[in-house]
Amino acid sequence: VDVGRLRAATEQVFMHCGVPESEARLGADVLIFADESGIDTHGVSNMLRAYVASYNSKATNPDPKMKIVRETPSTATVDGDGGLGLMIAPKAMEIAIRKARDVGTGVVVVRNSGHLGAAGYHAMMAAEQDMIGWCMTAGGKAMVPTFGAEAQLGTNPIAFAAPGKDEPPFMFDAAMTAIAGNKIGLANRLGNGMSPGWVANEDGTPDMEGGATPDFAAGSMRMQLPVGSTRELGSHKGYGLGVMVDILCGQLSFAPGFGSLSRKRRAHFVAAYSVEAFGDVDEFKENMDGMLKGLAATKPMPGHDRVFYAGLPEHETRIERRENGVPLHPEVVEWFRDICAEFEITFDLA
Repeated sequence: VDVGRLRAATEQVFMHCGVPESEARLGADVLIFADESGIDTHGVSNMLRAYVASYNSKATNPDPKMKIVRETPSTATVDGDGGLGLMIAPKAMEIAIRKARDVGTGVVVVRNSGHLGAAGYHAMMAAEQDMIGWCMTAGGKAMVPTFGAEAQLGTNPIAFAAPGKDEPPFMFDAAMTAIAGNKIGLANRLGNGMSPGWVANEDGTPDMEGGATPDFAAGSMRMQLPVGSTRELGSHKGYGLGVMVDILCGQLSFAPGFGSLSRKRRAHFVAAYSVEAFGDVDEFKENMDGMLKGLAATKPMPGHDRVFYAGLPEHETRIERRENGVPLHPEVVEWFRDICAEFEITFDLA
């Protein structure tokens, strides 16, 4: 599907849900970034219908009045007024970038917000301004603590972005669970089995056999294993990082207490570090290029043609999809057709 058509359709759907036009453009931009980058778990195909349902059920505020409730020259605490994080998080990062420009660093925490899409989008905002960007988000119950038999934390992703000069930027964006929750949804849509180490069994023991089809009724979305999957393979590291994200997002923003963050009411953390505050920007970016080129030039193992660094595959996918379009599953196209008919807006994706 042509990227421009997909963007226009997404904006129209948001606006029909009561989202102001400028906010609809911003939300569509975050989703399209994911689709263009090959982050299909967080793109239009996998997320838009959930956002529509959230607006329709009144769980998400389509026109929030974001408010700074506490502020210093380098920090801010923001209340998102129940708005979708797709639109709240970029504004929080804009605040962080302004502060970093003024005093070197900017850190903003957000409470009372919804899902923010691909965290890498927000971290990249800082990288595009010659800064280092961070973005984290917490909410919901998906991750089972190491040795635990019930989910206590969200997937709690961390994104980090840093600019190069001529090389594509470094952009790391990953859940602290073994797999992004939405990837289980994609497996369900495609009829694929789950891989070993994705989820825990009902008693909390890691499923290291895999092969089962996702069963949402049985709660597979809510029993995801931390990065590492088992203690022997390092699950305590994914679990510990997940707790750190919850502290920075939920506790530091003074959101509702532990266990109260939900899939609809999340908390976020964004930060921007001005490279100029630490040294010469051009020298930093040239040094980054040297490191990134060195990583990409690593001798590959048998069966692989090349070595990547985080952000390089996404950069290459963006180039390809901007030229050739975004692949959509037929079921997603049919959903678009139905929702456009329901909302009485033009369907232009076929």
